[in-house]
Amino acid sequence: MARRYFGTDGVRGRMGVGPITPEFVLKLGWASGKVFGAHGGSNVLIGKDTRISGYLLESALQAGLAAAGVGVRLLGPMPTPGIAYLTRTLHAQAGIVISASHNPYYDNGIKFFSGTGYKLPDGVEEEIERYLDQPMTCVESADLGKAERVRHAAGRYIEFCKSSVPPLMTLHGLRLVVDCAHGATYHIAPHVFTELGAEVAAIGVSPDGLNINRECGSTSLDAVRAAVLENRADLGLALDGDGDRVLLIDSSGRLVDGDDMLFIIARARQSAGELPGNRVVGTQMTNLGLEKALAGYSISLERARVGDRYVLERLIEGGWVLGGEPSGHVICLDRTSTGDGIVAALQVIAEMQRTGKGLGDLAAGVEKFPHILVNVELDRPVDLGSADVLWNEVREVEARLGCDGRVVLRPSGTEAMIRVMVEGADEALVRALSEQLADSVRRLSV
Repeated sequence: MARRYFGTDGVRGRMGVGPITPEFVLKLGWASGKVFGAHGGSNVLIGKDTRISGYLLESALQAGLAAAGVGVRLLGPMPTPGIAYLTRTLHAQAGIVISASHNPYYDNGIKFFSGTGYKLPDGVEEEIERYLDQPMTCVESADLGKAERVRHAAGRYIEFCKSSVPPLMTLHGLRLVVDCAHGATYHIAPHVFTELGAEVAAIGVSPDGLNINRECGSTSLDAVRAAVLENRADLGLALDGDGDRVLLIDSSGRLVDGDDMLFIIARARQSAGELPGNRVVGTQMTNLGLEKALAGYSISLERARVGDRYVLERLIEGGWVLGGEPSGHVICLDRTSTGDGIVAALQVIAEMQRTGKGLGDLAAGVEKFPHILVNVELDRPVDLGSADVLWNEVREVEARLGCDGRVVLRPSGTEAMIRVMVEGADEALVRALSEQLADSVRRLSV
């Protein structure tokens, strides 16, 4: 069944523009409540990030769920991975996240976790969509769902994050900058690292509903980089608005991205005998340099489609524990059920403490290949599957790059564009070939 509303990560859009309207979200709450109620439960958690529209959408969801006879427990501002964790440990039937992640404040979205802390199966999302096509009804007054606020939700999640590293590990003597992007981790991340003993300079911790992700966090690294250098910090963490991804900055101001973190954590797990199958899951966009660096330690890289949903699916299918994306969305399934920026950063810091090495030294094992991504906007739809001439050209480009290069063409999931990625050892050649292929894609759309 083709889904009309659910994308790869819930329902998302600009606030006030379909589907993110009060009317639709009210009915989405009702439809999901009908599904969850039919499966024998009436305990659903709702958490949100700090954008101003969260207040409105929280109320709409709560009303819709109540109309379906489903009880709600409100978490308030809470990182996406924290909602997944609390859904599991509070034995809720589902957790609902109100967030548009790293997007600006005027966007928002709704995504769901099952009672296990994983994203909802496709079949459940399709069932919710079937209810969205039906008239909305209301249970009898005596059967309406009730709402209550969960006390100490933030404290519970803080303790969980701390438990993801060895119990006797201390960060005493470590100086950190933590950029919370004025988002959902603003009242959590600084406490996690401070309570573990680090000296923390916190920035991006004054949300006003409008400044989430604005010139801060993982989408804008200038602020955290400047703070690292100014404070002579050992490293900086840049979280995104909902806390499910993180990028790191070493003491010299150098970026350590999701690929670098995967390498560091994979080596740590391998050394501890905790890397099943000696295998890590990345995506089509994972740098070839990571694949080759891992191969040097007999660790294989499995590539999934772009999107943390597909990384997670592949991990579960293979029985593996570690995967992620260059954007900093790192999944440690031996610690939690979804991507978690705080937990991922802690795994890297734990390895720094164990080895006595700086972040830059640990990341030096990955030599990144030049990587050019060109986003080609389309004048009309293009069917890549039938573009034989283009694929012949791709094969010619791949032959020129040899075993030290890759080409990826993929349509955007949200915009009318095709992404052209070329990677190889020679930057000038990579740049020329990426523009050549981009021009070929443009000609197809004229």
